[in-house]
Amino acid sequence: MNNFIKHFSSRLTLQNTSISLVKVTSRFSPIVMTTLQLTLMLTVMMIALPSLAVQADNASEIANGTNPKVIQSYSSGQIVNSSDKTSQEDVLKHIKQRVILGDSDQKLNKVLNGTRDDVISKKYQQVRKITKRTARNITTIPSLSNTSRSFSDGTFAIYEGYSQLIEDIDEDGYYQTFSVTFDADLITGYAHDEAVVYAELYLSENGGPWVHYYSTDNFVIHGESSDDEFEVYSTLEQGFSANQYDILIDLYEDGYPDIIASYSSDDSNSLYGLPLESSDYDVEYVEYYEEVHTHGGSSSVILLILVGIMIFSRRNKHHKNTCYQY
Repeated sequence: MNNFIKHFSSRLTLQNTSISLVKVTSRFSPIVMTTLQLTLMLTVMMIALPSLAVQADNASEIANGTNPKVIQSYSSGQIVNSSDKTSQEDVLKHIKQRVILGDSDQKLNKVLNGTRDDVISKKYQQVRKITKRTARNITTIPSLSNTSRSFSDGTFAIYEGYSQLIEDIDEDGYYQTFSVTFDADLITGYAHDEAVVYAELYLSENGGPWVHYYSTDNFVIHGESSDDEFEVYSTLEQGFSANQYDILIDLYEDGYPDIIASYSSDDSNSLYGLPLESSDYDVEYVEYYEEVHTHGGSSSVILLILVGIMIFSRRNKHHKNTCYQY
């Protein structure tokens, strides 16, 4: 019943508005009416056409399978306890400078576009290509299982991993800048054994697929020492809506395609459900206010045009009445 009343009242409102418009516009001259119609048509077209064009482009890209999610980030990694460790303040300052210059992780080839499965597949494809090049004159090509590890008598592990939330511009509880720190170990029974490793880092939005967001540089781990922790600071710039994100770390030995250790939100609550968003969502209120003010300006222009037409119409009518009296 309430819906019916709302619908009926809205119909009455539209009818009354239409009647009022008819009464007003009936007093306009044909030239003014034509001008008014053209103005309204152009205004509607200016508002509607850009959005329709974007929708058409997106629909075409989705149909052709060429509309992947565009992400952009800026990251920096370093060993925590090294003598040349940079302070957090300096790291964040360096990241902000890179943002200004546009030197994103994607531009520096530090992001392997795709999911975790895509990254793993690419690594094995690269090994196969290298193996074929080096074995052109050899009838027997060694299998990947024979070349996937250098420490066959040792075990790699990630002992610990944790995160830190750093920067939230609009203070809505979702952060655009955060860090991930982990301690990778080589367990061989010899404290002085070393290995050159690197890590692939992934984000999962609200339980979705693991999406790669950063590849670290190579770094050296020393047995089971805790003095070789590695930390990665990241600022999400584009493509990450405000949501809960889990983190996964895959460890690789340099030159080999197998994952030698993993650590994720399943192993630590500190890597589970991080409230994150990219900076295109994390904006100050002032910017939002300016955007609203811009839309108000366009409405004001339309209102001024209508008022101008009405004033012109009244002057035109007054001029005709004066001529008739004369």
